[in-house]
Amino acid sequence: MFNAIYLTQEEGRTRAQVRNLDESELPAGDVQVRIDYSTLNYKDGLAITGQAPVVRHFPMIPGIDCCGEVVATSHPDWRVGDAVILNGWGVGERHWGGLAQQARLSGDWLVPLPPGLTSRQAMAIGTAGYTAMLCVLALEGHGLQPGAGDVLVTGANGGVGSIAVALLASRGFRVIAATGRTTEADYLTALGAAEVIDRAELNGPGKPLQKERWLGVVDTVGSHTLANACAATAYNGAVAACGLAQGMDFPATVAPFILRGVALYGIESVMVPKERRSRAWNRLATDLDHAKLAAMTEEIPLARAIPAAAELLAGRVRGRLVVNVNA
Repeated sequence: MFNAIYLTQEEGRTRAQVRNLDESELPAGDVQVRIDYSTLNYKDGLAITGQAPVVRHFPMIPGIDCCGEVVATSHPDWRVGDAVILNGWGVGERHWGGLAQQARLSGDWLVPLPPGLTSRQAMAIGTAGYTAMLCVLALEGHGLQPGAGDVLVTGANGGVGSIAVALLASRGFRVIAATGRTTEADYLTALGAAEVIDRAELNGPGKPLQKERWLGVVDTVGSHTLANACAATAYNGAVAACGLAQGMDFPATVAPFILRGVALYGIESVMVPKERRSRAWNRLATDLDHAKLAAMTEEIPLARAIPAAAELLAGRVRGRLVVNVNA
């Protein structure tokens, strides 16, 4: 038997509860994992609250991330006792996920826990930090170098934004952090931000081409914020877009792209091939300051993840929430 957050749908409304389940109820998979920690991401918040049709069928155990130990396997890449990480692949949407004490998964979805990271630290990073690392890799792949120009991070107080600020600062970039919670400026400067700006500078309609303010962008917000970020990106700069907190629309023109050669990189984290996924996790293990990670992390028990989901969507959560599924 194991405990899990269990989602059902009644008259079109999602109901979330902690429920005790039998292992025989787990879906098919060639690796079974005893989970140590999971985490709460924006998508998990949508699934638990039912605010968006993230869950494809019910009942569902949410949780797009987990980290733990292999306890049974028929997959050639894994042995009992291996420490593994799971991100994405439709888990928590189409396949029972990580907000539970046990999971049965495809071994093809797993990557090894890198040396130097604990299970708790890996879930403090989670999909949010892994996505932030994919953004950093995209900017580096474009050729951005520390000292060449500033890098803007939007939604900087959130999970992706917080880790992006810390990662970029650790690489020597001068980071401008945009946030709707400017009272959290001390938190962001402690993570490495050199400058904190109010998101109000970016979240309304703006000119299609603006003064060059930064060479790179990590955008977690979308909509007008992304459009303005692109419009103020310097010649031959790059923007990595990974979120839609403000909206899915993109009210922009082609001006930054054809007049300044700005590149827009779309960052998708769910179906990333294993080699690039492992590269991102290995970089996170070496590049992310563990003290800064601890400063942006709060641990909660499994049952607390249900009310915390609504708080996350309302923008009342700073940094990362780690879920101790065994508490």
